[in-house]
Amino acid sequence: WTQKELACGDVEGRINALFNRVNAIQKKSGQFDLLLCVGEFFGTSEAEAEWEAYKSGAKKAPIHTYILGAASQETVKYFPNSDGCELAESITYLGRRGIFTGASGLQIAYVSGREAQHEPALSHCFTSKDITALVAPLLSNSKFRGVDILLTSQWPRGVWQYGNSPVRVVYFLLKPRYHFAGLEAVHYERLPYRNHVVLQENAQHVSRFIALATVNNPAKKKYLYAFNIVPMKNMDPAELVKQPQDVTENPYRKPMKDGKKEKPPPSMTGEEPVSQFFFDLGQKKPQHQQHHHGRKRQTDGDRPNYPKQPRRPPQPTGPCWFCLASPEVEKHLVISIGTHCYMALAKGGLTPDHVLLLPIGHYQSVVDLASEVVEEMEKYKSAVKKFCKSRAQRCIMFERNYRSQHLQLQVVPVPMEKCSTEDIKEAFMTQAEEQQMELMEIPAHTDLKQIAPPGTPYFYVELDTGEKLFYRIKKNFPLQFGREVLASEALLNIPMRADWRECKCTKEEEEDQAKQMRSDFEPFDFAHED
Repeated sequence: WTQKELACGDVEGRINALFNRVNAIQKKSGQFDLLLCVGEFFGTSEAEAEWEAYKSGAKKAPIHTYILGAASQETVKYFPNSDGCELAESITYLGRRGIFTGASGLQIAYVSGREAQHEPALSHCFTSKDITALVAPLLSNSKFRGVDILLTSQWPRGVWQYGNSPVRVVYFLLKPRYHFAGLEAVHYERLPYRNHVVLQENAQHVSRFIALATVNNPAKKKYLYAFNIVPMKNMDPAELVKQPQDVTENPYRKPMKDGKKEKPPPSMTGEEPVSQFFFDLGQKKPQHQQHHHGRKRQTDGDRPNYPKQPRRPPQPTGPCWFCLASPEVEKHLVISIGTHCYMALAKGGLTPDHVLLLPIGHYQSVVDLASEVVEEMEKYKSAVKKFCKSRAQRCIMFERNYRSQHLQLQVVPVPMEKCSTEDIKEAFMTQAEEQQMELMEIPAHTDLKQIAPPGTPYFYVELDTGEKLFYRIKKNFPLQFGREVLASEALLNIPMRADWRECKCTKEEEEDQAKQMRSDFEPFDFAHED
């Protein structure tokens, strides 16, 4: 089970020096399974002849070597394919970002290059979209506990501090047992840190951050690191979560003033970080939103029984794809903006008029909303229902408060001729039953807060008649359940559109859809009248 691995810092074209050193180590300690290189593998043009010998097959690497991509524009030319490929015998470029799983089950996550400082990103840089593409599939698996190894070229100077950049977000989310990085020409090993809050969460494995220096550096700083590792999936859980004596708190969690821990950064509570769409509101907000902004912040959050609530909406602890003021938001999808809520076109929607109703402030679910936000959300719901009715559609709404950190109330109009409300209700009931879930019917006037105190994971559907179906989520809830039911043959009969990832369109198509939707919805939009 045990794997013998070597990790290496920036090679910068000194390939012979690296492999000579590896040969010496293997002579002394026996064969290693893999050599993992972070930072810049290739160097200046003087070193090209050295690389040519391996590329042509005249020389061969003494160990299976996996490298990261370019960390500067000068070395981009060495990588013919951004998706990863074998560059020479036993020397493989992993790719821009992804997960590599070895034959032993060892899971290695990797992100090549440097963090982009602006858009469009240069070819040796990665963006938050790359991070999202890496993290989303892992987090959608409820059994995900972390990765064995994370390889990045860049490392956070503040690995001892909390921060919100995509790089730090990925470290927090992936919970690597070992994280190697380069580029800084120094050797630094941080004390191992916890991935759980003591006494509040179940014990998890610790993470170790190790930065490695440049190969053959004159100061003789450490650039090769040898270690043994048993893949997480093959370990005894009790053995895996053993805490060393020198373990510290997680540097990516923000400590609260009273010593309590704040919730982990966004999407970090195991939700789909990317969720259903991206927004991008880097530009100036519409006039009427600015006008109300100050007033909203003073009144939101005053809730009974919560004397210590701040007098403004909760703030996200990192990037949030749904907070309207967030730079992550793609503003071309926004249909209408009120004082406390807004409406947006769903990215990868089931139908062209599938929209989302969302609070402007950072609230996790319907039951967490402040009273004035609830009031405006109801106004939006009422407007959307009238809009659907005018188009001979049934207005079906659902919310999944599970693995999500910002409320998204999904609104899917279903043409009346397709099916009756009873058909829709039956489809939800039957398909829930098939997955061993019991959807409960609750009276139309029921306040969800009565049956789901804040923090309770749940799924709920509101039919066009006002009837509500509710399920308290225990574990392993199918993330696309609401879409799957509505897309099924009995209802919209578009099963291939059940997964939003299969329904992506170009930005131009999205802009056209949103423009059409804005124009269609305008007569019903109370926010527009204001």
